[in-house]
Parts: sequence; C-alpha cells; structure tokens
Amino acid sequence: MLAKRIIPCLDIKDGRVVKGVKFLGLKDAGDPVEVAKAYDQQQADELVFLDITASFQQRKTLVELVERIAKNIFMPFTVGGGIGSINDIRDLLNAGAEKVSINTAAVKCPDLVNDAAKKFGSQCIVVAIDAKLSTDDYRLSTKHWQVYINGGRTPTDLEAVGWAKKASELGAGEILLTSMDCDGTKDGFDLELTKAITSSVNIPVIASGGAGKLEHFYDVFSKAGADAGLAASIFHYAEYSVRQVKEYLQDKGILVRL
Repeated sequence: MLAKRIIPCLDIKDGRVVKGVKFLGLKDAGDPVEVAKAYDQQQADELVFLDITASFQQRKTLVELVERIAKNIFMPFTVGGGIGSINDIRDLLNAGAEKVSINTAAVKCPDLVNDAAKKFGSQCIVVAIDAKLSTDDYRLSTKHWQVYINGGRTPTDLEAVGWAKKASELGAGEILLTSMDCDGTKDGFDLELTKAITSSVNIPVIASGGAGKLEHFYDVFSKAGADAGLAASIFHYAEYSVRQVKEYLQDKGILVRL
C-alpha cells in the first residue's frame, strides 16, 4: 500500500501566494519562495504551484518564479496555469517541476494530454479538474458535477466523472480534483465527489477544497479513497502544520511518511 500524501498548494496571482473562498475574495498569503521553503522544512510530501489567472489572462506560467522555487526546495513539485503546448510543458519541466498540471488546455485540446504523456511519461502529466455541483441536480436521482475552466470562471459541458475517465484514458498519470463548492470553506472535502472520481479511475486522485480540521484528511482517505489531500488555508495561516496532520493520520492507522 502506498503512503497517503499531504500536499500544500500555492495559488499564485501577480507573483504572490493568495487564498480565497470558492475561488473568490482572494487574500494575500505571502511570498511564494518563502512559503515553499517553509513547507519543505515541514516535510510536505509534495508541493503544488498554480498560477490561477494565467489561462484566463491568456499568458504563460511564470517560469522564472518556478525556477526560483525549485532551487529552494527538495520535494516533488507540480506546476499548473497557462499551459497550452508541449513546449510549455518542456519549459516547466526544465525549470525544475517534476509534474505539470493541465486544466483549461486539456479540456479544449484533449490530444495535448495524450501527446504529453507519450513524450514525457504519464507520471509527469496531471489533469486538474475544477468541479461544481450541477444546478439541475434537484431533478436528478444521482448527483452530477460540472467541469469549469479558466480558473473556475467558465463552465463547460463536461461532467466531472466522465471527464476524469477520459483524462485517464488519454494518459494522465494523476487527477487533481478541486471541489469549487467546498474550496476555502474549511467544512471538509467533498467526499461524494471524491468518491465518485476515485471509484471511476485507476490513477491517483488528489482531493482539494475544504480542508479545515485534522478529521477532514482522515475522512477523505478512509471514506473517499483519495491518494493525497491538498490544502492551502490551514497551512498558510499556521492553523496546522504538515507534521501535525501526518501524526494525526498515523495515530488513526493511515499510512503516511514521517
């Protein structure tokens, strides 16, 4: 059995770490290099860096910032935001990222996922899915979640479970699943959404959105089958350290790296 991973997330806007609630009301949370170094010292399993306005602003991720962060940390590092081509992926891997996270471009051009997986290996390619409960669900017997792109600004016709299956078939090595309904609320991960995805794919799923208590990590691993738990607010504002989360999980019988 593989150890469960605890992953802090750096949402980057204008070169600074920010955090909001349900993708809105962004507040400054520090310098990305210093924040990354702090998580490295806390022995986080990985770090995720998301340039959250790059796709919407139709620009590329800040490669220079990626290089600076990579030089200051020793843990695996995933970068997303504004990735639209094989060359973009190559640039970020060369800048020090171990993996790239593709969202908007994957939806608009699914062949990019397939081509990138063949060129760089599936282990480098993460498909990020931002999902929100469908407003039509009151008429349905089962829940459906709509996929959004452009940093949560633009709804698509895709349904999250079906898109996750397709991404896996295209060669993605991992899914980064964010519940837009739970993001920043600290009320817990969306267990139904996460379970629906983990039950449908055979690749690792990183659950994101809603972590607020130690119990929330236990729930998303034990009840929803996530392979990793990603969080921002509770770590950025020092409510819990990465080690506190891991020690709690270990005491609860969850395999983690300490």
